[in-house]
Amino acid sequence: MTPPPQNLSFWDHLDVLRGDLIRIIVAAFVMAAVAFGLKDFLFDVVLAPSRDDFFVYRWVGAEQFNIHLINTGLTEQMMIHLKVSLMAGILFASPYILYVLFHFISPALYENERRYSVRIAVAAYGMFLVGMAVCYVFLFPLTVRFLGTYQVSTEVDNMLTISSYVDTLLAMLLVFGIVFEIPVISWLLARLGLLKAEWMSRYRRHAIVVILTATAIITPTTDVLSLIIVSLPIWLLYEGSILLVKISEK
Repeated sequence: MTPPPQNLSFWDHLDVLRGDLIRIIVAAFVMAAVAFGLKDFLFDVVLAPSRDDFFVYRWVGAEQFNIHLINTGLTEQMMIHLKVSLMAGILFASPYILYVLFHFISPALYENERRYSVRIAVAAYGMFLVGMAVCYVFLFPLTVRFLGTYQVSTEVDNMLTISSYVDTLLAMLLVFGIVFEIPVISWLLARLGLLKAEWMSRYRRHAIVVILTATAIITPTTDVLSLIIVSLPIWLLYEGSILLVKISEK
């Protein structure tokens, strides 16, 4: 796929954009169809944190627990299957989607801008995937274990719907993927002269307090070990951001 000529008219650019959007939509739906056909494997992955044999629970020495997911709507399970398949399709097709988008934008960039854009896009994409992985492996399982077994009284049983479980998982994956963009954003702000490593180092203690507070809110668990496990990656992101800003300044 060669970049479009730079001397196209406005309407020609719209035609190119329309073609790129069609390719993106087709790629996402093709991968979503593949994911839809792999229902058993897909939901084994999605529902794994709801089972007490998930490997993270063994690592932290969590007690055995039982979370029973239910369905309350006639079409709910089919809609959830479609939603999860679509999200998985977009994720699987995301490298191609980024390539198509960069192919459309790159003709408007200078050579040095194009080179920096590639680095930033690859770094941002990689950090987003890492954030989703950390969420799936640590944050979401600990949240499920706490909230799924929390009771105000032994007379009240928890009956969680599959819809609330999936919606919470997708939302947390998105949020934590965005959180892991902190180093990339810090580097960009440093390049623009809006952020200094000295400032970040000076307010390190404040940042740690904010991280612990935010983690305690996002992961409402009384387990100190779980709180540390979730807070540690975010703190490492902050320290890594300071290092990146220092390098940028030099």
